[in-house]
Amino acid sequence: MTPALGIRNLYVRYGRTDVVQDVSISVEQGESYALVGESGSGKSTILRAAVGMVSDWRGEIEIDGTPRSSMAQADFARHCQMVFQDPYGSLHPRRTVDATLSEPLKIHNIGDRDHRVVEMMRSVGLNPRYRFRFPHQLSGGQRQRVAIARALMLDPKLLLLDEPTSALDVSVQAEILNLLVRLREERGLTYVFVTHALPVVSFLCDRLGVLHKGQLVEEAGVDKLRAGAFDEPYARELFAASLGAGDRVRHAV
Repeated sequence: MTPALGIRNLYVRYGRTDVVQDVSISVEQGESYALVGESGSGKSTILRAAVGMVSDWRGEIEIDGTPRSSMAQADFARHCQMVFQDPYGSLHPRRTVDATLSEPLKIHNIGDRDHRVVEMMRSVGLNPRYRFRFPHQLSGGQRQRVAIARALMLDPKLLLLDEPTSALDVSVQAEILNLLVRLREERGLTYVFVTHALPVVSFLCDRLGVLHKGQLVEEAGVDKLRAGAFDEPYARELFAASLGAGDRVRHAV
């Protein structure tokens, strides 16, 4: 089966520095794959390269077997969407929930918009009575539900999730993580999940790749994570550092 996301020998440069160096990963259809590592390790940069938000990269990126560089933006949007970290900054402050969710449908000339918007709001656990509210009238968790709904409006099968719960308090994190688990099962989604919280990976993902200073130093199944049985010293250090900090998330979910 063709991987949902294939990355080979990826380098990404900011200025004169390669912040991602020779990274290769393959994410299977329906899989949930995490990229983990400390801040500055290159996790989010890989996602940004995949969606076209950075220009200075070399290597190969394929979405469902098609080179990213040869995909029209409209085709890419139907295959892959990204959910960002900050629910306060990712939504336009002067657009209602309805306008935000309707926009992808308008751009792609998809009809039956009222029904689709209401059904998607229900799908992400957001009461339709919030449909004509602005972002400042919503909580952080509600905003992130809107962001997830927006990403799903074109029915993509691949979601890139850039620390989508890190800006939320712990109880709301648990709600969003449970929502993501349910949506993946219901819609047959593939996730590439960027985080520094290993307990979140243990709950949500099947495999993980450990990044250190822009390089992929280890890949492992989530069973290896749960056992703390990493091969690389840096991965073991990351696991040890996460033990105390992760208890709150583990208990919440």
